[in-house]
Amino acid sequence: MPNPNTLIFVDLMSDDPVAAGKFYAEVMGWEDDVRMDGQYCRMVPGGNFKNPDGSDSEIGNLHIGIGNVKNLRPNPDPAGVDPRALSTETRTSRLWVLVSEDDSVDRIMEAAEARGAKTLWRNHYWKEFNGFNDSFQDPWGNQIILWRKGGADPVIPEGYTSE
Repeated sequence: MPNPNTLIFVDLMSDDPVAAGKFYAEVMGWEDDVRMDGQYCRMVPGGNFKNPDGSDSEIGNLHIGIGNVKNLRPNPDPAGVDPRALSTETRTSRLWVLVSEDDSVDRIMEAAEARGAKTLWRNHYWKEFNGFNDSFQDPWGNQIILWRKGGADPVIPEGYTSE
């Protein structure tokens, strides 16, 4: 195959897409584009992927959808299909977010917790991909991992876990 298949969209699940869209707009600063009379939200993280020199490339960042588990669209059946409940007690999708240099993990985690998110871990370094990370579970059961690049010679701060 000369050209790979291309990922164009990822959906998070919610039983209230409008509330979830507002959550991510307030926590991450993403544009919240409510669609289909509130049955779906398209989150627009904004900006473009960066070139190696730090300038904006021509490639826009991916969008994220928030689908309503009660009737996920599109589907040929107007009533949708089961299951129609959130998976809050089992593994769900994980969304990895590179934290902007003009934001902070502490601000994001505090904003998420204030809006009902649950902290899963703080202050961890993963050598395999050379990055510092923290994670929370949003009120709808989706896991978000906040990522910061470790750099050429990362120094692991005291009190961080690592693997």
